[in-house]
Amino acid sequence: MPRLRALCCFVLLSLTSRSANAHDAPGFDHLALEGFIRSMSERHGFDDARLREIFSLARRDPFVLAAIAKPAEAKPWREYGPIFLNPERISAGVGFWSANVSRLQAAWSLYGVDPAIVVAIIGVETFYGRHAGRYRVIDALSTLAFEYPDRAPFFRSELEHFLLFTREQQMDPLALTGSYAGAMGLPQFMPSSYRSYAVDFDADGLTDIWSDPGDAIGSVANYLQRHGWERDGQVAVPAEVTGNGIESLIAADAWPTLDVAQIEQTGTRPQTPVAASAKVAVIALDAREYWLGLNNFYVLTRYNRSPLYAMAVHQLAEAIRHRYARTQGAAR
Repeated sequence: MPRLRALCCFVLLSLTSRSANAHDAPGFDHLALEGFIRSMSERHGFDDARLREIFSLARRDPFVLAAIAKPAEAKPWREYGPIFLNPERISAGVGFWSANVSRLQAAWSLYGVDPAIVVAIIGVETFYGRHAGRYRVIDALSTLAFEYPDRAPFFRSELEHFLLFTREQQMDPLALTGSYAGAMGLPQFMPSSYRSYAVDFDADGLTDIWSDPGDAIGSVANYLQRHGWERDGQVAVPAEVTGNGIESLIAADAWPTLDVAQIEQTGTRPQTPVAASAKVAVIALDAREYWLGLNNFYVLTRYNRSPLYAMAVHQLAEAIRHRYARTQGAAR
């Protein structure tokens, strides 16, 4: 009996230890969390007890902190570009376009956003739903809100929006998954973007960017249009550089402020015609590869601040457009 009792105790301790390792991750900063709960209660009428219950089930995720410390956009273009500009993603983009022709056309008619750009954004963000994120959003946002001081205010704001929209949409805040930064659905909207720009494009009473391609398409187009997308406007053109003054003109934020005439004085000229009145920004990719970004390129950086991201979207859009046009020609 003593040996049996000891064995039972050993098994119980082993199971308890495994449970603790799997579920009892370190808690969040107590003072910060309590302040957040109090703010949500006072400003938005949330029940304190319900919020404490939610956060008692949320987990600090060290993988989130590791991932945000090494974003893909930190890679050089020679490594970043091929992640998205490859035959498999281009083919998947053509398939997505073919399956959603009427929705993309409707979005273009309403918002004026190039269908190829919408398709490319969804391709870059989630590979058309294949890589929509495996992190619980409540875990990711809570970890970053309370354990990542560098951007804690931003992520606390996103956590606030997340709790608001799950209440508004009657969703379970513990059930939704997304990226390590808390971005969600086919277009990877942050919670604030969901509340501001997501649309019920098919008018079925639900704003579903997770499983409804129509809502995802309409939401991306609405986002870009609201950020200043110009219908039929150019995005970016490659630049030919023969002078030495180009480095001083490289834009840090892709804001187009330079006249084409200014650029040409440095020995730099667009390889594709650009309106003389257009404003451009000089974008440097790898050494000696330069592009001129126009207004629509800058708008893409409102979706993701990285010029590399905007360039990946632009080049993927062009590749998908050409492949899709060929398939349409072959079908006829």
